[in-house]
Amino acid sequence: MSLQQNRTSELWGSFGPLIKTISNRLDTGRYSLQEYPAHYFDQFNPALIFKKWALVAVKDHTNVPEACEKFTLPGGSYAVFHHKGNDMQIFQYIYSSWLPRSGYALDQRPHFELLGDKYKNGDPSSEEHIYIPIRKL
Repeated sequence: MSLQQNRTSELWGSFGPLIKTISNRLDTGRYSLQEYPAHYFDQFNPALIFKKWALVAVKDHTNVPEACEKFTLPGGSYAVFHHKGNDMQIFQYIYSSWLPRSGYALDQRPHFELLGDKYKNGDPSSEEHIYIPIRKL
């Protein structure tokens, strides 16, 4: 997937019906996760390819439907941002303003958003938590 060829709605459309069949979920949240290649953020290019996941948190992988790929999130530190609204300029702020002044650098691990009970896709009152992998400089 790329920002130019965004297939997020298709991804959630195929995964959404399977969620109710997963009996060992840890919470009611949904996780939108991105795995970016090294140097992805060096220069903005909306055509660059990355891997996108639609996920739910589970106790273990024993009751996951066969049609689902399994993913284990690697440990590490994350900067967490609470975001309200549908303006995606928050990402410009995180990467261009907050990160350079933070004393941290991006770590080469997955980035993700927790889409909890207050998440309403496209709604100005929607809320989510954005997790950015970081390491000390």
